[in-house]
Amino acid sequence: MRLSAFLAAHPACVMVEIVEARGSTPREAGTVMLVAQNALWGTIGGGQLEYMAIDNARALLDGSGGKATMDIPLGPEIGQCCGGRTSLSFHPMTPALAAGLEERMRQADAARPSVVLFGAGHVGHALARALAPLPFAVTLVETRAEALEDLPPELTTRLTPMPEREVETIPPGGAVLILTHDHALDFLIAEKALARTDLAYVGMIGSATKRATFSHWLARQEDAPGEAETLMKRLVLPVGGTQVRDKRPEVIAAMVASELLVTFAARETSHASVRDRAETG
Repeated sequence: MRLSAFLAAHPACVMVEIVEARGSTPREAGTVMLVAQNALWGTIGGGQLEYMAIDNARALLDGSGGKATMDIPLGPEIGQCCGGRTSLSFHPMTPALAAGLEERMRQADAARPSVVLFGAGHVGHALARALAPLPFAVTLVETRAEALEDLPPELTTRLTPMPEREVETIPPGGAVLILTHDHALDFLIAEKALARTDLAYVGMIGSATKRATFSHWLARQEDAPGEAETLMKRLVLPVGGTQVRDKRPEVIAAMVASELLVTFAARETSHASVRDRAETG
């Protein structure tokens, strides 16, 4: 459920926030959960920590007690073995708090990396469902209107007769997944995506044979000798790796989702390292 829908359905709730996380903890500082008398939105990590937080929040709601803050060691005394310590704050919901929280969520959404799927076939639909709950801004591009039906509401869809033109609209740092029903269209989209050096990931569904075919095709399009070979090094084909040999759409989608999470995590770590060096330099 979206935050706005939860707040509309449960205006009387308490915002539980992790204000400090020390050592090994299930969630990081800044994580938020909303607790109503009969519903929850979000999670601060589950387990006994979360049960204690929920009980405290509901005591605040019904006026039977409750604390404004809790400092909880995640050890044997509460039946958890993380070993860290989590400090929580509890705030009864107000219009100002709700507006601030929704703005915070909007900013978080805006910071999500863009993942653009070209093609809404069986794998495209499976991948859309797999990526919808993950921290990505997902767009599905198609030439067929009927292929864009029955998709998760979190997705953005684009119907266009020329999908390759959408490549130039992808924000820097985004990812491209090429999954169309037409190999010629796949190649055209891939050529345009690989021409951009600011994308984090360019992947195409297919086999070793398709990779070789595309490589030969790309070589005929490029002017400089060796340029196609350089571009091919940036293309993930097949997507999802080769360790699990299972061609079911849902399995391919799970493997690609994992691949994207690893790619963006590595990219964020690299950027953080650059920022740290700049700040200390």
